[in-house]
Amino acid sequence: MRFFLSGAGYARKISFGYAKPALKIALLILAIGVSSCSSVPLTESGSLSSYSKLGSVEGRSNKSRTFLDTAALATATSVAITPTRLSPLAYSRIHDAGNDRLVSNALDRALCVDLSDKYRVVGPGEPADITVKAVITDIVPTSKTAAGLSTVATLGTSVVLPVGVPRLPIGLGGLAVEAEAIDGNGIQRAAIVWSRGANSITNGARVSEVGDAYSLASSFAAQFSEMLVKGRKPSGLDLSLPSGHKLKSQLGGKPKNAACEAFGRAPGIAGALAGVVGAPPSWTDNPSKH
Repeated sequence: MRFFLSGAGYARKISFGYAKPALKIALLILAIGVSSCSSVPLTESGSLSSYSKLGSVEGRSNKSRTFLDTAALATATSVAITPTRLSPLAYSRIHDAGNDRLVSNALDRALCVDLSDKYRVVGPGEPADITVKAVITDIVPTSKTAAGLSTVATLGTSVVLPVGVPRLPIGLGGLAVEAEAIDGNGIQRAAIVWSRGANSITNGARVSEVGDAYSLASSFAAQFSEMLVKGRKPSGLDLSLPSGHKLKSQLGGKPKNAACEAFGRAPGIAGALAGVVGAPPSWTDNPSKH
């Protein structure tokens, strides 16, 4: 196996001809995985009160169209979260009972925790400056067979290599969501149409048809919350450290706002360990108990 690196007027040949077979396999999978991700198209399901103010499509694997009324949101201090629902298309992708609730609840829980950075989250029926509504418009199922093979490959190679090889770039899932924030007069103050496919580097394989959708639910929540909390378009990459309350919640602790208890607590360390071995998220997260 050879790679050529071009520089200022020269080319350098790097040969891995004598590399161990396991290392060759790791390098090959890494090279493929870097550019491998599933694709999820942006759709308009009709769930938003308006699409007319949405901007043009931004991003590639992580695509979105957004609208943000920064001035109106600057004075808002409280938020209510309407439980996320699935569109008929998204629901038709689910075959295992309870997985629809698993993904929607994970999205709501992440939204509640992220929005707590700025807002006081109130319970159902309580007055709020803005109300957030989200609809999962599509789910690309994760191949449980491919996820199982990826987990075996990753854990197996970690025995002979310093790190396990990335996930196999096959059978990747994805998620598409629409959401908006409306004020007390029913006026849309923020909106997003969003989709993202899993990739073989940053999204670990979990043996579940919603393994990737479950993981990507928190990615969506982070980006939409960034719009509402920071008053700016989602960056898609947030390198800032999580707040103290957010870190506590991610570890399964008590949330900052009591209203977030309606969505249960994060699986914490148990959930993280389950993810490492590719276990279905339902093993450690059971929204039916919330």
